[in-house]
Amino acid sequence: MNKSLQDEERHRLRSILAQHERLMVAYSGGVDSAYLAWEAYEVLGPNMLAVISDSPSLPRKELAAAIAFAEAHTIPLHILQTNEMERADYVRNDGQRCFHCKDELFDAMEALRAELGFATIAYGRNTDDSGDFRPGQKAAEQHHAAAPLAEAGLGKQAIRALAQAANLSVWDKPASACLSSRLEYGRPVSREALLQVEQAEDALHELGFLHVRVRHHGELARVELDRGTLAQGLTLATLDSITAAVRAAGFTYVTLDTQGYRSGSMNALLPVEMLMGARSSHAS
Repeated sequence: MNKSLQDEERHRLRSILAQHERLMVAYSGGVDSAYLAWEAYEVLGPNMLAVISDSPSLPRKELAAAIAFAEAHTIPLHILQTNEMERADYVRNDGQRCFHCKDELFDAMEALRAELGFATIAYGRNTDDSGDFRPGQKAAEQHHAAAPLAEAGLGKQAIRALAQAANLSVWDKPASACLSSRLEYGRPVSREALLQVEQAEDALHELGFLHVRVRHHGELARVELDRGTLAQGLTLATLDSITAAVRAAGFTYVTLDTQGYRSGSMNALLPVEMLMGARSSHAS
């Protein structure tokens, strides 16, 4: 990316951040929220606070990595305990699960914001998020959360480039959604099911598969690997290793999805009207 363009984009973002007196950033450790938290700290110093939810749906490796990143850059961090597992609407796991999860997060952050005297809550939405099915954005909007990255006109590619230019280790970090997104809609969210998915994906990471999702369909696990990996072909020995790793997490059957890894593949189970309605509301 052109350096002058990067300088312009960064200046635009920093100008937006500078308008906030005290800013609380919803932080997950992914590239978007990590870059936002880093820039907010660069601009606001102690007048910003990153807040991460220690939820059962957040893989332990992701939590540890998020904490390590904040510590490495001396970003103030608060670890928040959220209670989405106590919300029946969340546990039900219908197409609005993400809304109820984020509603719980922002409820908890609102209480913390009032307690600590922060003015605004921000989160890491970027311009590429607008056309997708993301009920969590509705929760953010209802809580009047700011979206500085999107306001600055930054998409995922630009954010990764800016993070790389700043020598941030997260610049090329693979996208990671919460573990609940691996469960088929209608299957109740439980700690046991989340742990199954986490253990299976951790085992596949150990085998060298970095871009992977284990989709939970009860006794059956549907494994999505990077399409490049599928194109190279898998030996019988590798397939046996995948099967053993996933079955060790408690699944009876293991199937390999020939379409490969794709974000939000469970959304194929949702009514088209729900998907189109959400996209239209974000586009308006």
